Amino acid sequence: MLSPFLAVLAAMANALASALQRKAAREESTEENMSLSLVWHLLHRPVWLGGVLSLIAGFLLQAVALGSGQISAVQPLLALDLPVALILSGFLLGNRLGRREWVASAVMAAGVAGLVLALGPGQGRSSSVSWVGWLIGGGANVVLIAAGVLWARAVSGTRRAAVLGVTTGCAFGLTAALIKGVTTRYSQGLSAVFTGWQLWAMIAVGACAMFLLQSAMNAGGLLATQPGLTMTDPVIGILWGVLVFHERVRGGLFILLAVLCAAAAAAAVMVLARSPLLSGTSGAQGEAGQADDDVSPAARPDGDT
Repeated sequence: MLSPFLAVLAAMANALASALQRKAAREESTEENMSLSLVWHLLHRPVWLGGVLSLIAGFLLQAVALGSGQISAVQPLLALDLPVALILSGFLLGNRLGRREWVASAVMAAGVAGLVLALGPGQGRSSSVSWVGWLIGGGANVVLIAAGVLWARAVSGTRRAAVLGVTTGCAFGLTAALIKGVTTRYSQGLSAVFTGWQLWAMIAVGACAMFLLQSAMNAGGLLATQPGLTMTDPVIGILWGVLVFHERVRGGLFILLAVLCAAAAAAAVMVLARSPLLSGTSGAQGEAGQADDDVSPAARPDGDT
């Protein structure tokens, strides 16, 4: 029970980080999207640095959860950061959550919990993953990320935000797999962690994921970014857990139940992503503001930024 509890705590930390970093990133010009100058400007914003500290806390909690649990169970639970971010924004910004937000949050929580219970992931063989497994799994994951980046560079506005959201989810999924590899090496001693390639690959991929996350939040509104980000990460995590780490999951009718729970959670994500509370507004004015956020500055008639 310790691993699921830590995963939920990690989701809470990630939710706070998302709120703080989104506030900072949305105040930057979209002309700096997918450039290092965006990160340089964000480094000078205390609110963004606070988000980074919260993200680090979430990362450490996730690492401990993965060290004692299965990746196919931990990653779906991290998707709870979306309803948690919604609830936190309601309390911190003084906005009241409507029935739609509460119902969708409850449905998503139930869907994620049902997904994990239906799969019932058992202990895998993470310590015996061969270099071939790492090469094939990592290679396929990197190809997905690279394809997403190339696609994002070819589009703009909300389409770029949507593609970057999915791409960021793929990067976080790969990061989780590498964290699992690092925790496995830790059982062999601290020196094994620093001499293993997984640690350095994790740092590199994690930095890439952070860069993609800032670009995704800067590119467009939550309606475009959040669904792909929230849903892709657990899918990649489950694939890593089952196909590479050989974690055992239930079959038969349990698979059908897992699919139904995942579909319910995905539908709730789409509802929550439309909530004006996530942008710090409420009511019709918030919905109008969200619509404006989904339009690039260059496309606005008055040219304001």
